[in-house]
Amino acid sequence: MKLVQTINALRAELEPLRKEGKTIGLVPTMGALHAGHASLVKRAVAENDVVVVSDFVNPTQFNDKNDLLKYPRTLDADCKLLEACGAAYVFAPSVEEIYPEPDTRTFSYPPLDTVMEGKYRPGHFNGVCQIVSKLFLIVEPTRAYFGEKDFQQLAIVREMVRKYPFDLQIVGCPIVREDDGLALSSRNARLDSVQRRQAVQISKALFTSVDYGKTHVLSETKRFVEDSIGRAEGLRLEYFEIVDGNTLQPVHAWDESDYIVGCITVFCGDVRLIDNIKYKYKE
Repeated sequence: MKLVQTINALRAELEPLRKEGKTIGLVPTMGALHAGHASLVKRAVAENDVVVVSDFVNPTQFNDKNDLLKYPRTLDADCKLLEACGAAYVFAPSVEEIYPEPDTRTFSYPPLDTVMEGKYRPGHFNGVCQIVSKLFLIVEPTRAYFGEKDFQQLAIVREMVRKYPFDLQIVGCPIVREDDGLALSSRNARLDSVQRRQAVQISKALFTSVDYGKTHVLSETKRFVEDSIGRAEGLRLEYFEIVDGNTLQPVHAWDESDYIVGCITVFCGDVRLIDNIKYKYKE
């Protein structure tokens, strides 16, 4: 496995492989890797000849500068995990390498990016699209892999690929959870032992609501989750929305869509945690 830190060096590595007809998988990350990232990398390794993992904390997607400063950076540990997973290249550029000048491009995909995270984190998805589009142009991957924990992000990246257009396949991968149900996240590292026990109430409320929703109308199910988080010590609900999985627009009855997802964001202390659950889904 090679650690590469410049765009030109990475392109020099990949161009001969591309000419040989090799397929290239890309896993974009912001580092602080965990078993959830490892699952993406392992799938990419299984489905491609060569896998590139980016390890870059992207400043343009943080609307809270304190959140950017606190975001964990663990490149050495990340490289050990990625080598064990079979990645061929780790792309870990500096901010100056990616943004030698300000990126003034704007990406807008309403209504996908105007709800939920888009409402509470203005500019976030524009920053996500800036860095992801740059990575696509640099790596020119055959496939790119994203976790379904960031459900809204995945939908917006798919839309960006359709609109740009990029010639690649976007692969969504299931949420990986701790044994107690908490969705794996780099932000979990910021939870202390008490907060860690409190945070599991997020997934517990979601899992319980699936069965609850089988015998209750959608509005009551939504209120059940909101009340569950409201009663949980140490947690503060930012939003919980039950939406169509394709449009991300709210649904108000179980028969409105064949694809219904509950998306939630909760503060545990000052750590912002997201999760989601599928209520209805057809392949």
